[in-house]
Amino acid sequence: MMSVVFAVATVIFSQNFSFFPSVCLARSLLYNNAWLRADLIPIAERMAPVKHKILVLSGKGGVGKSTFSAQLSFALAAMDYQVGLLDIDICGPSIPKMLGLEGQEIHQSNLGWSPVYVESNLGVMSIGFMLPNPDEAVIWRGPRKNGLIKQFLRDVYWGELDFLVVDAPPGTSDEHISIVQCLQATGIDGAIVVTTPQQVSLIDVRKEVSFCKKVGIKVLGVVENMSGLSQPLPDVRFLKPSETGKHTDVTEWALQYIGERAPELLKMVAYSEVFDSSGGGALKMCQEMGVPFLGKVPLDPQLCKAAEEGRSCFEDQKCWVSAPALKSIIENLIPKRAAENGA
Repeated sequence: MMSVVFAVATVIFSQNFSFFPSVCLARSLLYNNAWLRADLIPIAERMAPVKHKILVLSGKGGVGKSTFSAQLSFALAAMDYQVGLLDIDICGPSIPKMLGLEGQEIHQSNLGWSPVYVESNLGVMSIGFMLPNPDEAVIWRGPRKNGLIKQFLRDVYWGELDFLVVDAPPGTSDEHISIVQCLQATGIDGAIVVTTPQQVSLIDVRKEVSFCKKVGIKVLGVVENMSGLSQPLPDVRFLKPSETGKHTDVTEWALQYIGERAPELLKMVAYSEVFDSSGGGALKMCQEMGVPFLGKVPLDPQLCKAAEEGRSCFEDQKCWVSAPALKSIIENLIPKRAAENGA
């Protein structure tokens, strides 16, 4: 344990005191508990078997951050990695539903709290498992939220993990500061920031990127989610408008008409820009702020349905519009993370 603690101490001190004269002095300060926060020691020990830690952030809510966290975890598990998904969105825990784990409970062993497992190599921890009623509101002040996050990090027994994905709440609040303070000394690979293309979302994402830079967290990249509504044409509903506002569904007629006169169109994908991206979207913002752009994921109703049903979008062909985009982002990102630390 002391080797782990000493490593943590050295990292903390070297980050904050570049003039630090010698390792011997570091050891002396460590043994005297002069500056190392005692509550970080058990967290450092618990996190030691976790090779990679990735935060998933967003500037505002409703941009698909938790959906991305869930599908990232599904994808990593499908690649035969040992994966943990930690939900620290204390007031809005949606991960249990998105992993198909609603109604599950946390169990405790002599090693600590046991995650709830989707598969043998994919464990999940969330406050959602602790609520007696899924409609129960969590009305907590910052210190209590921070206390639970520390307890998750200190008491949950993950075992050896290749990846720990941390789904954070939107914005830059107490939870973000707490998770960074607790994990930074043990090594955070970085953060993935999820946004939508419109300026009202990008304004907040800029703040999120600024937060990461200020606290020393590497921005692994930005994902532009809901980048245009994309649907196979047979899945599109056709409505005949009226002056009264009561539209008539003519989908059956329209598809029959297309099938008879232009059947090749039925193999096409209908695309519509939902959010205004005339300002350049996430790509332009990334170029301006000097952070990587990971790619675009279309707004796919089938992906939304997979999230609602708590299943992977990669397990069948239903999400064939969005799954390739997600797969490309993840496969381009993960080998870089794994290669750096030999996972």
